[in-house]
Amino acid sequence: MQKTLDQKIARILADSYCKEFMLADAKDADMAFGIAAPGKSPEHHSQEGKYRTLAEYREQIRQVIHQAKVDIVLMSASTNELLTIEERLFDNSPVTPAARANDATDVHVITGGHYIDQPARPFRTATIDHIQCGKYTCQPEERKLGANLGLYSVTFTNDLQLDLHTLEMFKSFRLEAEQKKFRYFLEVFNPNVGQAVPPEKLGQFINDHIVRDLAGVTKAGRPLFLKVVYQGPKFMEQLASYDPTLIPGILGGASGTTLDAFQLLADAKKYGARIALYGRKINNSEHQLAFISFLRLVADGDLAPTEAVEAYHGVLQKLGIKPYRSLQEDLQITNPAVAYGGSSHQVTVPASAAKKTAQDFSKMTAKEKLDYQRKRLRS
Repeated sequence: MQKTLDQKIARILADSYCKEFMLADAKDADMAFGIAAPGKSPEHHSQEGKYRTLAEYREQIRQVIHQAKVDIVLMSASTNELLTIEERLFDNSPVTPAARANDATDVHVITGGHYIDQPARPFRTATIDHIQCGKYTCQPEERKLGANLGLYSVTFTNDLQLDLHTLEMFKSFRLEAEQKKFRYFLEVFNPNVGQAVPPEKLGQFINDHIVRDLAGVTKAGRPLFLKVVYQGPKFMEQLASYDPTLIPGILGGASGTTLDAFQLLADAKKYGARIALYGRKINNSEHQLAFISFLRLVADGDLAPTEAVEAYHGVLQKLGIKPYRSLQEDLQITNPAVAYGGSSHQVTVPASAAKKTAQDFSKMTAKEKLDYQRKRLRS
């Protein structure tokens, strides 16, 4: 089956003014968070610290694949082996499988550990062959068994020796990927140490690194798209307009409120982003499939962010699910940290005023709000 990712990328490259927008569910948290990766169990109580099992996490991924609202599902190599290679879940799906191709130390979120507070060091657990066919060496005909798309992540800390080593490891990966015809997208994190770059220069620091570091890379070795922190309108517009072949996308970061998630997507799209890759924002929601459905409606311009939050709460009410926050609380922008560890020195997603909708919800009853959203969804 033809993948929506490939269709949308082709349209974007052919027409930079088209309205296409892609979504990815980042279900690769097991390469970062350890036991807590699958998220809190529905049975979780604050004193108990109970989390979902890996089997439950993977069952949720199966449901996301079957729902087919996202364009990409990003997984660990081991989950990719199970769902892509063994179960063949993507064979008749419009969703593209992808796997995390490296796991630098700034995503090693270990209880009691201090790794994420130290300058990031490049590291790769998975190999391209293991992602493509599940073993150390793939035969040519086996390379299509697994995922043929990977995430490669870099973190620059403004340290000459460390950043040079990061670039050398990236070059090694690129050359191997080109040789094995493995596609990838490039994630560029903000520095994971404080004071690496003055805050007012951070957006330019990241953009300059991206365009400089890829200037010497020809088409055969370039990333399919980018995944970056949303630094605000100025720097997203700058990156999106610099080179139309560099397709910018945003990462989600910490969970925050439902409006945080929906507004971030809308703002980034408005200023040039073409894809949103959300992990914790989806995984920590009350109902992941409903949450994704509303992300898609916001991404496609069918609902404004505040409308989507209202409607999402209506769906939760209908399903008998108690929301984590009241509707009023969930309509707040809280600036969640974008770092894996959420440490205080990390840059946060810029807040923006929530878009006003055509309807004055403050004057509507709960039933009128729900009826309005149902009509919107049906249309």
